[in-house]
Amino acid sequence: MSRPRGRAKTETAQARRRRRPERGSSSPTCLILVPDGTEKRITLTLRPSPPVHTKICQFNKCIAHFRKYRRVFRGHRESCSPSVSCSREKSGDDTREAKTQQHHRMKPFTMKLHSKFPSLDVRFIPVVLLVMGLSTPGQTEIISLDSGNIDDVLNNAGVALVNFYADWCRFSQMLHPIFEEASNIVREEFPDTKQVVFARVDCDQHSDIAQRYRITKYPTLKLFRNGMMMKREYRGQRSVTAIADFIRTQQVHPVKEAATQPEINKVDRSKRNIIGYFETKDSDNYRTFEKVANILRDDCTFLAGFGAVSEHERFSGDNIVYRPPVEGAPDMVYLGSLTNFDLAYAWAQDKCVPLVREITFENGEELTEEGLPFLILFHVKEDTASLEKFQHEVARQLISEKGSINFLHADCDKFRHPLLHIQKTPADCPVIAIDSFRHMYVFPEFKDVSVPGTLRQFVLDLHSGKLHREFHHGPDPTESTPGQVRLGDHTKTFK
Repeated sequence: MSRPRGRAKTETAQARRRRRPERGSSSPTCLILVPDGTEKRITLTLRPSPPVHTKICQFNKCIAHFRKYRRVFRGHRESCSPSVSCSREKSGDDTREAKTQQHHRMKPFTMKLHSKFPSLDVRFIPVVLLVMGLSTPGQTEIISLDSGNIDDVLNNAGVALVNFYADWCRFSQMLHPIFEEASNIVREEFPDTKQVVFARVDCDQHSDIAQRYRITKYPTLKLFRNGMMMKREYRGQRSVTAIADFIRTQQVHPVKEAATQPEINKVDRSKRNIIGYFETKDSDNYRTFEKVANILRDDCTFLAGFGAVSEHERFSGDNIVYRPPVEGAPDMVYLGSLTNFDLAYAWAQDKCVPLVREITFENGEELTEEGLPFLILFHVKEDTASLEKFQHEVARQLISEKGSINFLHADCDKFRHPLLHIQKTPADCPVIAIDSFRHMYVFPEFKDVSVPGTLRQFVLDLHSGKLHREFHHGPDPTESTPGQVRLGDHTKTFK
């Protein structure tokens, strides 16, 4: 008699465990409202969403009994960083996932209603939401861009913030209401519709536009000035306050007006300065200068003097000078037409954006998105002599390659990990290498950088595919000249 009783107790315990989740279980529960008015609580076995990006954490979905019952989700969901983006590749389940996510957007509000009004039938919640939607104030229209209107809209906007999105991306869906609310706030402060424009592009429907602006992740917020896309996209927090503050900073005038001549002479020589000397603000010359400053405000400091303040520098008329960040270095005068924007912009960009830029953790992603391979000098921060030597040789040998490769320098101590890929340590610096985003190729000896043509041939071998071929198969058999580059376990020989 004792065994049956023990078996019965065991079965009862098992049944009890089946009826409720184990303590500490992460499985969420759903409160099911059956059409007859009764409630039923069930524990769901959930499968995670398919990964969309390596940085995206998984969302649990309450998917069981969706068609059969109306339900209120009561469980948990992991939080994700608002700065994470979706990869452009979509899995086969993305269409179904997007539809499920559209349903989940109502969950938080549904949960609140049910907690305050337990007896409320959730079948009436869509009606409540519809009434509330009709009573909310109208939102500012976000301009939808397509191939027919994009150039006209952007060219006539002083500042345009464009949201490149994809409907299947959950982070694009999360950004939509934030973007619209930020647009409302900014419109109240800047009512001129041509001064600030908020726009969006559906990259699935307009893939040609996405390709034109090299959009590879969603959502991406790009800033445009007078139709020209800025290199630095918006990478701040995706919140209403942060986006509105970002637009406010973009409305700060890019040109500082000098009140006295000594103020011009005491500019910060640690920065790159472009100084304009004009007779009056109301001139085509200054308007061109102002437009250039608007675009390059993040790269240079722009200063202007007018009237008596600039009179001694205007002996031959209005002019612009570049004051390099070297104490005692002479000013460089712009000799082109001041009303030719393209010429003035090209001159200023050449002065404001250095030929050899520093790569940091902050701008690494931005530089990578330019799509050009890197020619990098790894050097100790205090070793300015090696940097100056590298800069000189790049300007002497590689100025014609400026559009095909990025010339960079990096701090050895901060970028130890890339050095490990080429079997180097900070003790080996200075080291020159090419990062093609597939492999890293090492220049033989830094001391040989001054040998005429060696650095240029190193870059040409990248473009011809020779470095990649020799990386995998060793030196070409026809090579017999001295000067070898170490590529992993192989050796690369110069012509």
